[in-house]
Amino acid sequence: MEYTDPMKNRLKRLEGQLRGILKMIEEGKDCRDVVTQLSACRTAIDRTIGLIVGKNLEECIKKQMEEGDLSHQKAVEEAVNMLVKSR
Repeated sequence: MEYTDPMKNRLKRLEGQLRGILKMIEEGKDCRDVVTQLSACRTAIDRTIGLIVGKNLEECIKKQMEEGDLSHQKAVEEAVNMLVKSR
């Protein structure tokens, strides 16, 4: 699977967010603010996982169709399992 620039950019933004949270902790910022930012990171990670799994599913189904296999059950099950395991 090819990882796209938008996927990479999401992770770079997350990296910046995490650095910001570390700075907040080092500066002794209020715990509620830190937890709020951590929750935002978790949401961003979940969305990135969804984007990657969705793209992978799309590619798997496209490949199966090209091979004449019209049963997409296995690919869908694998995608759902990846999402469940990520939580």
